[in-house]
Amino acid sequence: MRKTLAIATLAGSMAVTGLALAPAAQAATQTATQSATTVVKWGKFFSSDGKAYTYGHTFKKGHTVYTKWYGVDKKGGKKGWVWFEYYQNGGWHKFNRAWDGTVVGSWNGKGIKKIYTFTCWAGKFDNCGKKYRIY
Repeated sequence: MRKTLAIATLAGSMAVTGLALAPAAQAATQTATQSATTVVKWGKFFSSDGKAYTYGHTFKKGHTVYTKWYGVDKKGGKKGWVWFEYYQNGGWHKFNRAWDGTVVGSWNGKGIKKIYTFTCWAGKFDNCGKKYRIY
């Protein structure tokens, strides 16, 4: 009876101090941290003449950064352009997408540290608006 009482007392004191629960609590905290994502909403980023704009959101999950963007060309007849410049694996990379009217696009990459975007209208390098950091 004394041994049973001593074991119960010892187990109770460990539970109260958190020693018995520490590994389970640590695992729950790590899982919650790894699956948590912060969504950054951005835009409307206009071309310099105001005839096209882009907006969207960016988030990181694990080691991958995801970007979903929307483009609006208010005039038609000529294309809107969105540019993305990003820092990945020790170097800068950039690409663009064109649209006429409205469009939805997305892209992702691993190891991305920074992303900038800007919008142009009527040509890849024409009527370009201000550059914004979105991640």
